[in-house]
Amino acid sequence: MTPEKIDTVTTELRKFAQELNLSDTQKDQLKTYLTDKHARLQDILKQNPNISRTDLVQKIASIRASLREQVVKFLTPEQLAKWDAEVAKAKEFLGQNLAA
Repeated sequence: MTPEKIDTVTTELRKFAQELNLSDTQKDQLKTYLTDKHARLQDILKQNPNISRTDLVQKIASIRASLREQVVKFLTPEQLAKWDAEVAKAKEFLGQNLAA
């Protein structure tokens, strides 16, 4: 990702976090899960340096599904609806049109 794209993603994540209006507990839970999923992706990339784009997309989809299973446990229905909408926009923004 280019530095410009990283900046855009970071800005969008901050904006998204504000829109969700998370409690401090929710913020901590989300941070823990996001950190875990990021580490999992890094492990996959480290263990499979020559992974194909198709396989990588499948792994990312699996990680996202696992993350969603976790956020369902602590987000309100309204927050979850916003979460799902933002994830869909992020997929489109990143050019990863994955079948859900």
